[in-house]
Amino acid sequence: MMLSGPSADPDRFGTPIHRVSEVSGLICDLLDDARLHQIWVRGEVTNYKDHSSGHRYFSLSERNGTNSALINCVMWRTYASGLGFEPKDGMDVLAWGSVEVYEPHGRYQFIVREMLPAGAGERHLMVERWKRELDAEGLFAPERKRPLPLFPRRIGVVTSRTGAAVKDILSVIARRYPAEVVLSPTAVQGEGAHAEIAEAIRRIDGRVDVIIVGRGGGSFEDLFPFNHPDVVRAVAACKTPVISAVGHEVDTALCDFAADLRAPTPSAAAERAVPDREEVLRELRGCDERMRSLLFHRLAALQSEVGDLRGRMHPQRLVRRIHERMQRLAEQEEALRRAALARVQRERSAFAEVRADLSGKNPLAVLERGYCIVEADGKIARSARDLRPGGPVVLRMKDGWARAVVEEIRYDGDL
Repeated sequence: MMLSGPSADPDRFGTPIHRVSEVSGLICDLLDDARLHQIWVRGEVTNYKDHSSGHRYFSLSERNGTNSALINCVMWRTYASGLGFEPKDGMDVLAWGSVEVYEPHGRYQFIVREMLPAGAGERHLMVERWKRELDAEGLFAPERKRPLPLFPRRIGVVTSRTGAAVKDILSVIARRYPAEVVLSPTAVQGEGAHAEIAEAIRRIDGRVDVIIVGRGGGSFEDLFPFNHPDVVRAVAACKTPVISAVGHEVDTALCDFAADLRAPTPSAAAERAVPDREEVLRELRGCDERMRSLLFHRLAALQSEVGDLRGRMHPQRLVRRIHERMQRLAEQEEALRRAALARVQRERSAFAEVRADLSGKNPLAVLERGYCIVEADGKIARSARDLRPGGPVVLRMKDGWARAVVEEIRYDGDL
């Protein structure tokens, strides 16, 4: 048997009574709002504690006259290991993360995944906004990328005149390939550097075969000018292929996305810009050997062909071949003559047979045997019935003709 507690009798207190877990779950539901997830929060660090476990516990506060607001924060060890600075109490920061509730304690807190000093953080946000805008313009499209020339004669370099980058580039190119280097000097950091960089790019565009834009390593602030839209648009507008080499391998600037090729360092950019002289020479030697081999094989084949022609064109052999041809022609001539004679004989025999047949069928041939042909009224009389008593007739014989008159007609049937 189970006894009922107060929560089973809501009428006693006028409203329903909830368990702690129910309230905690309700708070979780209320905090499950998209406006509280993956957001940036700016505030002042207070109560900062770097725990031995690697987790960071602190609060972000804001003072506005006599009013103040505070939110508890935690940055787990996994995210804290990527911090590029050491937070301190009183430091103005930008924190990125989500508001979540810890149900066992019924306490909400801001789970921080990334944190930046406020000034640098604002610049990071600015770079992210520029990246979205420039990408929407199509300046980062892969189909815009162009191949670099295989054997450039002039290499343009946009960097500081006194920096280590230009020295590294000159050293690498001098070692690898005899190309001319043209420097378009510019400031690479500081106020207004982005305008100088963009102008230096435009100044050298079209005067060289490939352009290297970059500088040596530095902080985010040092590399910031190479993120500026003016520099990105100048790179994208270049008629000449561009290699971007800003900072070290881990550094990335927006001009990297607009360039035709991104190199991890200025030295690497120089290596990509020109071929290796030794590799070119090895390839040329290989081509020379292959051409010599092909030429020797061709010459050997031609020599064999010429020898064969000489053998076939030897005077004695040529005379013998002529005699053989003459003999074959004579044999063919005799065969044609015999064939022609046989055909003539066949034609003569056939003609004689036709002639004899025609002679046998000639009506005048019977006159030679004493017969005559009777004509009445201009027609040959084939029957006695074709004649009439007293009618004139013509008697045609082998050597002449005579006229006569029919005196009497008798038919064989009358006998």
